[in-house]
Amino acid sequence: MIPVCEPNIGREELENITEAVKSGWISSAGEFVEKFEKEFARFLGVKHAISTSSGTTALHLALSALGVKPGDEVIIPDLTFVATAHAIRHCFAKPVLVDVTRSYWCINPDRIEEKITDKTKAIVPVHLYGNPCDMKPILEIAEKHGLFVVEDAAEALGSEYMGRKVGSFGDIGCFSFYGNKIITTGEGGMCVTNNDDLAERMRLLRNQAMHPKRRYYHVDVGYNYRMTNVQAAIGLAQVRKLDTFIAIKRANARLYSLLLSDCDDIVLHPEEPWAKSTFWMYSVLVDKRDKVMLELKKEGIDTRPFFIPMHQLPPYHDNNGYPASDYLGMHGLNLPSSTRLTDDEVSFVCEKLLKIVGGKR
Repeated sequence: MIPVCEPNIGREELENITEAVKSGWISSAGEFVEKFEKEFARFLGVKHAISTSSGTTALHLALSALGVKPGDEVIIPDLTFVATAHAIRHCFAKPVLVDVTRSYWCINPDRIEEKITDKTKAIVPVHLYGNPCDMKPILEIAEKHGLFVVEDAAEALGSEYMGRKVGSFGDIGCFSFYGNKIITTGEGGMCVTNNDDLAERMRLLRNQAMHPKRRYYHVDVGYNYRMTNVQAAIGLAQVRKLDTFIAIKRANARLYSLLLSDCDDIVLHPEEPWAKSTFWMYSVLVDKRDKVMLELKKEGIDTRPFFIPMHQLPPYHDNNGYPASDYLGMHGLNLPSSTRLTDDEVSFVCEKLLKIVGGKR
């Protein structure tokens, strides 16, 4: 079976893990945590990186640090992984759904303002499947209405918008290091910001809100959202390979697009002129998606459907219209996208997909 994604772990990660274990610092204290945070911040060109236990806790920590509270509303795309909405609910706030674009799959800036009320606190644009959002109009809307922007860049580490890395535009950017992400720490996440006060606030809250100079004196209701030193040891080795991983992702995407380009019945993974995608998952749109997935599985090819749109899920059910989200959720297919994927495997996947779908141009 060719997996849809798998971690790429090597000798450097194992050496760092061994060093962390031998040091005795296997929990959240240890030198690898700070080293990982500094190298991650350097890669993105931001002042602060605050590691967390997961991408979901990174989102919740960011929203908490910004003061999102019960009764507030936070705007998100209808097509995203459910953690984006869950993090808002963890603040006892309300996720407000906005349809996405058919062209590049991210939140539609033209539909945001109609959802803004006097209760709106923030916008959370999600860079979906490696595709950057169109950040300029989003930031302009946020400034006009006095809203915070929290970028959910869990799936787009290294992607760029107009030459600048995503996650560095908003008040806070959030990332995930789950096992299928471009770099991994097993579980883990990161918040990044250029705001000194927000960075200090997030560091406080992630450590049970314990005063940094007075042990066991807790100044607020905080959380245990710390990353372990062992996880950071893996992350440090991974972030040093990030440029290589991105190059592999983009090379795989070019090969997929080349080999699938002659088929009328396959819509290829988009990349806007202002975007540089990392193609976290190389994704396509096909008719009869679920049947195609079953046929590919018979050939030993693992795939994933697109996320089910938020408005179709019981906790976030909404009868308003989200036509682009509905269409993408029904037709979207993630193809094998690991950084360990070979050219022969990409060719095999394309051969089988074309045979199943048919439809030459």
